[in-house]
Amino acid sequence: MADNRSPQARSYNMSRIRSTNTKPEELVRKYLFAKGFRYRKNDRRYPGKPDIVLPKYRTIIFVHGCFWHYHQDCPYFVMPKSNVEFWKAKLENNQKRDEKNIEKLRAGGWQVIVVWGCELKRNKCEARLESLICEILSQRS
Repeated sequence: MADNRSPQARSYNMSRIRSTNTKPEELVRKYLFAKGFRYRKNDRRYPGKPDIVLPKYRTIIFVHGCFWHYHQDCPYFVMPKSNVEFWKAKLENNQKRDEKNIEKLRAGGWQVIVVWGCELKRNKCEARLESLICEILSQRS
């Protein structure tokens, strides 16, 4: 199945997809800040350029979009119908890269928490954010 957009239109659409400061990231950051947590965001010193770094708690938080990070068995993840081989390979590589980065961070003594975009939907958001606080605090000695 061919792309139904012109190369210019496709390029424009793709340029609008942000990699930082997404709405789910902002939601998590605002919640943490309101609860008194202080953090660094998108710190390039760490593998994977984590969305949120809490140095005081030796915790790193990634806020993953269900599509770009291939959240399998998620009702919000839909594989594109065109160019399937390309997308499957790309998304699987994204997933492998994420796993490798998380492994490196854990080997460095960091607690790594992944928050999925689907966990921040209206009916689940408050419960997930509260459990996030518990996860952060559970590692503190």
